[in-house]
Formats: sequence, C-alpha cells, structure tokens
Amino acid sequence: MSTSVRHRWRWRPRPDAPALVALLLGLAGVSYRLVLVLATLPASNSDEATFGLAAMHIAAGREHPVFLYGQRYMGTAESYLAAPLIAVAGPSWPVLRLPVLALYAVFLWLTYRLTRRICSPWFAAFVVGLLALGSERVVRDQLTAVGGRPEVKPAVLLMLLVAVGLAERRIRRRWLAIGLFGLLAGFAIWSDWLIVPYVAVAGLLLAAVAGRDLVGWAGMLLLAGFLLGAAPLLWDNLLAPPGEDSLSVLRQLSGGTGAAPPVPDRLAGGLLVGVPLATGLCPVTGCVRGSSWFGLLYPLLLVGAAVLAVVAYRRTAGRPAAVRVGPLTHLALLAGAGLTLLAYVRSPLAATAPLDNARYLSVLQISLPAVLWPLWLAAARLHRGAAGAAARIGGTLGAGLLAALTAAALVGTVGFVAGTGAARTDERQARDLADALRRHGLREVYAEYWTCHRLVFNTGETVACAVLDGQLAPGQNRYPPYWTRVAGAARPGYVLAADSPADRRLRALLGDRTAAATVAEVGGYRVYHPEPAFRPWR
Repeated sequence: MSTSVRHRWRWRPRPDAPALVALLLGLAGVSYRLVLVLATLPASNSDEATFGLAAMHIAAGREHPVFLYGQRYMGTAESYLAAPLIAVAGPSWPVLRLPVLALYAVFLWLTYRLTRRICSPWFAAFVVGLLALGSERVVRDQLTAVGGRPEVKPAVLLMLLVAVGLAERRIRRRWLAIGLFGLLAGFAIWSDWLIVPYVAVAGLLLAAVAGRDLVGWAGMLLLAGFLLGAAPLLWDNLLAPPGEDSLSVLRQLSGGTGAAPPVPDRLAGGLLVGVPLATGLCPVTGCVRGSSWFGLLYPLLLVGAAVLAVVAYRRTAGRPAAVRVGPLTHLALLAGAGLTLLAYVRSPLAATAPLDNARYLSVLQISLPAVLWPLWLAAARLHRGAAGAAARIGGTLGAGLLAALTAAALVGTVGFVAGTGAARTDERQARDLADALRRHGLREVYAEYWTCHRLVFNTGETVACAVLDGQLAPGQNRYPPYWTRVAGAARPGYVLAADSPADRRLRALLGDRTAAATVAEVGGYRVYHPEPAFRPWR
C-alpha cells in the first residue's frame, strides 16, 4: 500500500500510485454520498423512519430494541449507531444517515485492503472507483438506515482480512484476532440473516488457513466472541413465543403464498433484474432492453473465476498457508456470491416482485473483486502485449467488458442525479405536511403505513400516528404505543393521500360532514379533523 522513506531518523509512510488513486476515488465516492445525505436523497420512507424512531427511543433511554419494531429478524445496529448523534443534534434524516455513510467509507477502505492483498494494487484502485459510482438502487442500500446491509458488508470484509492476516503471519495477537472474528460473525448474523452464506464461507476460510490456532483457548474465544456478537438475537429468540422466532418468521416471508413461480421466471428475476439493479446498471423503475447483459454474464464469471482460483490453489499445494490464502479467499468470495444468488432465486419474490426485492442482492458487492478478477487478468495480458491470438482476443474482450461495466455504472449514476427532482419534491411535501399538522394543533392522527412513521419522525414525535389500511381498518402498526395514544385521543385526525382508497372511503363515511372536517390539503395529502371523534372500524 505504501513505501517507507527514512528522514531524520524517522520512517514516514509514502503511499504508492495505486493507493493515491484509490484514495482520490474513494473520497469522490464519499463526497458524492455526503451531498446526497445532506439533501435527504434518496427520499425517506416509513421503514427508515422506524429505525429513526428506535434511535430516538434509545437516545432517550426509553427502549432498547433487539429487532426493528414489528419484526423479529432485522437487527437495530444502525439505530444504536445513530442514537448518540440524535441525542446531541436532535432527529433529522441527515443525522440518521451519517453513521451509514461512515459504514460505506469503511466498506470502501476494507475492499481496497482485501483486493490489494489477494489481487493487485491497480485492480484494487479500479474496484474502489467502480464502487464509488452509485445509481439510486445502489446508494439507497448504502445510505438509508433500513437495516443490515450497510454494516454486515464491512463486518465480512474484516473477517476475511483477519483470516488472510493470520495465514500470512501478519497478526501478532492471534487469539485476540480470532475472538474478533467470532464477534463479527455473531454481530453480522444478528444484523441481517442475508449475510449467513458469507459468514459461513469466511468461517471455512479461517478453518482452512488457521485451523491449528482454533484448538484450545483461541477456539474458546472464537465461540465466546460469536455468542457475544449474536447475544441480542439469541436472547430474543429464546424468549420468543412459538412460531415467532426469527427462523419461523423468515420461512414465512420467503415462502410466499400460492404456487411457486416457475424456475425460469425466478432465474429471470434474479439474473436479468436483480443482479443489474444491485450492480447499479439499471434505474429503480427497471432494466431496459440491453441493460441486463451483466446479469447473463454474472454466472459465467462466477464459474470462470472459480476455475481460475482452483487452478491457482492446486499450484500452491503443499506450500505454506500464506501462499494458499489468496486462491482460498477468492473461492470464499465466489462461494458467498453463488450461495446468496441461489438463495435469492429460490424465493418466489425473485419472480413476483424483482424490482422491490433486488436490494437483497446488494451484498454481492462484497464479491465484486473476485468476480471481475478474470476480466482484469485478461486485460492485463493484453496490456503487456500478449503474443497469442487467443490471448489478444481474450484481453480485448476483458478490457471491453470492464469498460462497458464502468460506463453503464456511470450512466446509472448520472441518470439518478439528473432525476432527483421528484424525490426532492416528495421530501419537501413531507416536511410541509408535518408543519401543517403542527400548525393546526393535531397531535394524534390516523394515516396509512407509508405516511405514518415518516410523519412521526419529521415531527420529532410531537405527533403520534396510528396505521390504517385502505379500508380504514387497523393496519401494520409496528410500534403499539402510538396506536394506544391515538386510540385514547378525544378527537384524532386523519392524514390520507388524496383520492386514495382510504381517502374515498373516509369521505363517503363522513358524507355531509366532509367539508367541515377537512382542515388542509398539503402536497397531495388531505388532513381531516372530524368532530365528534370518528373511528369507522368500531
């Protein structure tokens, strides 16, 4: 990463050219995202607001949630990270997102470190540049506090770096590093179950390169670290009622309802939609014809990279772990990506709602260096002047595909930045709605799910909101105290999207009292304050 220069009896590190380029590209990626964070882009929503409300409650000492309110599988690490900032600066979307931005910066740095160790310096800089770009789907996964993915990616990369460092004998306190490995593994599984394939292959890598170290106290520390990291998850599941433990809930969510979609439909949703979206090659509205090429190429790259890694590993047979760890780490990254993709295409959601669920493939960014490594090797041979025709053809193809991938990611980034007008308008209208409720003195209201918690967070909990569905019946109320507070209000209000099914039903039920009950129309919402108190589900 750097060379050392001796000056006046002191050694000063001097970054080499690849490290400097990676630093500049990384700073550009972080700066781009910082601007988005300060502008609340992408737009906020009620899912993210629920993490923000949990952070507010943690900061005030009112609650210490293990999982997101209303769930039993999504850890609240992001809420705990944001709680100190909210305690100092108060609730706001930029404050909530700043810890997630810091996690992205750590992810970039660890990606560079690992890629440089197992690949090459200039390829590591290239990967950082690619990850610095970001379409809406990519930056939404990297910047919004929606749980799991922003923190588990750095955790896995650090686990892999620990394994590599142990194999190369770079770590002095080996037992402490092994304990850290276990802690990160437990923490990652508590934060997001999607990371289980990567945690599993990282564990196999550790056993392969440092198996002897796991005997005795180091192995006990590994187990103790894992139990400590996963303690919130384990404790909550021990107390969970039958059928409400994390595994049962996840099986229900992934199983779907009705007959399972055909395998070709799930493969198409996973490869032609999910992979390009997660890579930043498509807008969130979907992939147009011709933009799904990387999804078709992805399994071929996985297989090709795995073959290269196996060949490299066989060449190191019988040699020290420090030599074998590079190919083994490649195989671990590729296996993690393959298992993640396989788990995704097994789910009916890959076929029934691929646009909404492509976020579950964002963890594939961890494996990007291993997946693209064969293309870089081919392009490097061309750059060195490969003699054979096959090498020249392969090098041209590799360089062309890397250039096409970079260009497509850049186009996705520019397209997102150019199309943020609607998101900015939506965010402004949400703030105007919160101001209107405070101005009219409404402190307890009913609304639909995608309005409710966002409204509560925007008002700093001065307004409580209970969720109703489209038929004005009780809906998905993640935090029951809000429902209790609104249910006990003498005269609650209603905040409904204009002309939505819920709005039309309320107007029909109010009849002649509709005009008197309507107190405001703000940004596509209608605010009602019926007198006397009106609760149609009763």
